[in-house]
Amino acid sequence: MSIINILLEATKGSLSSLWSVAKIVIPLMVIIEIIKELNLLDKICNIFKPLTKILGLSENTILPLLSGIFFGIVYGAGLIIDAAEEGNISAKDMYLVTVFLGACHAIIEDTLIFVQIGANGWIIFFSRLLAAFLLTYIFHIIFDKSNTAKKLLKEENVDLMI
Repeated sequence: MSIINILLEATKGSLSSLWSVAKIVIPLMVIIEIIKELNLLDKICNIFKPLTKILGLSENTILPLLSGIFFGIVYGAGLIIDAAEEGNISAKDMYLVTVFLGACHAIIEDTLIFVQIGANGWIIFFSRLLAAFLLTYIFHIIFDKSNTAKKLLKEENVDLMI
């Protein structure tokens, strides 16, 4: 096989993969923009209040948490940082949301991309969601029992660790 044939085959394969990802990401980006413009995110947040209580999170973490889950870790992290700078989120909440998003960020987009290459989407979706809930719940219990955590919560001025 000549170098030109190899390059053509690689280019064709790359463009095919790019098209597969674009078919998922572009519609998701459009949907995200529509949700933002219609302010539906606040209404969606109300549905998740009971879950945040189970995980030991305050209501102020719902928006960054949902944003990170659906839109990606960068967007969620940006909202966490904004909330922390405004004083709307505690150190405990920051850590717990970070633990959750570490296991479960951009869950819709990532799952659809893996489905495109042949993976079972339901297994990926629910295993990531379950792992995120279990890890966050375990860290919530550890955080509440830890002396270091109690000291952090008592401090009025908590610096962001970025």
